[in-house]
Amino acid sequence: MSIYGTFAMLTYFPGGWVADKVIPRYLISTSLITTGLIGLYFATLPSYEISLIIHALWGVTTTLLFWSSIVRVTRHWAPSDEQGKAFGFLQTGRSISDVIVSFPILAIFGILGSGVFALSMVIVQISVITIIAGIAAWCVLSNEDGGENTEILSFASSIKEIISVLKMPAVWLIAVVVLAAYSAYWGAYRFTSYSTDIFSLSVIAAGAISIGKMVMSPPSALIAGFVSDKVGIAKSIIVLFVVLIVSFVIFAFLPGIPAFLPVMLINVAIASFAIFALRAIYYALLEEGGIPVVVTGTATGFISMIGFTPDIFMPLLGGILLDSMPTIEGYRAFFISVAVICGLGLAASIFLYRIALERKKNG
Repeated sequence: MSIYGTFAMLTYFPGGWVADKVIPRYLISTSLITTGLIGLYFATLPSYEISLIIHALWGVTTTLLFWSSIVRVTRHWAPSDEQGKAFGFLQTGRSISDVIVSFPILAIFGILGSGVFALSMVIVQISVITIIAGIAAWCVLSNEDGGENTEILSFASSIKEIISVLKMPAVWLIAVVVLAAYSAYWGAYRFTSYSTDIFSLSVIAAGAISIGKMVMSPPSALIAGFVSDKVGIAKSIIVLFVVLIVSFVIFAFLPGIPAFLPVMLINVAIASFAIFALRAIYYALLEEGGIPVVVTGTATGFISMIGFTPDIFMPLLGGILLDSMPTIEGYRAFFISVAVICGLGLAASIFLYRIALERKKNG
């Protein structure tokens, strides 16, 4: 997974530029079908060294070819005043498909004996589903989906275009918003261990909390999409970051005694809602921040490269704090750290809100 993450991080930015120059239908279909075909080979359970190469290839096929393209297509599909709804539907669909695919595959894994053969069959099933999704993407998408900027530029012109994107303050601010929201998402991974270590819940009860978070994702994304179109994307994100800051501070200082268990559970629900709502709409800031549609892919690639760096530092941060401090103090330091990062996201979203107001004033 480290190999996968490394290659994904390296290809976010160039993948954004590619998404602006190649018809997204080609990229998305190629990504899914290639990813699935590689998966079928992985199902043969090759050597460890070959498995590392496979994960490196997956880092390229799922990022360079796919990620910025899907953001570009989603933005293109919706008018400027319905961007929140469009990205909300995207995240809702992703969350529902997680549930639809995961539970049957888990059941089949158990039925087949939970061994090596069962693992191989599960990989085959996921690979086939991915290939079918690639074929479906080819049939559903048209060559017009994603916009018109598919002209391959000279090297000098391409560099100039990339530099122009990097000069946009909104691009950097959105990157900070995504980084903060994704850090909060990583913070939520600690809710399960927090409930067992601090509130002494059983493993089964903690597992129920984890499943509860998964179930909350689709409605959170859908609600966020509709509400943000009514009140404004940046304004909605400001409110969500305020909620998260308060929520993580509560986690940090909540006494781990039975009387406060309901408070902890309610706080988990509130934080989970805010996290999934943020993930649903933060790319809708591209429109509100005034990022030109023709450079959506390039902007998305750079934003993702910066915004998803919590994949690198958040597990390390949590591990170091929880290993080097007594349990309750470790969680306190971790949740306060997440709250501080969310504070950076709040500041960035306030600046983006001001940019949006200026754009409205100027027509």
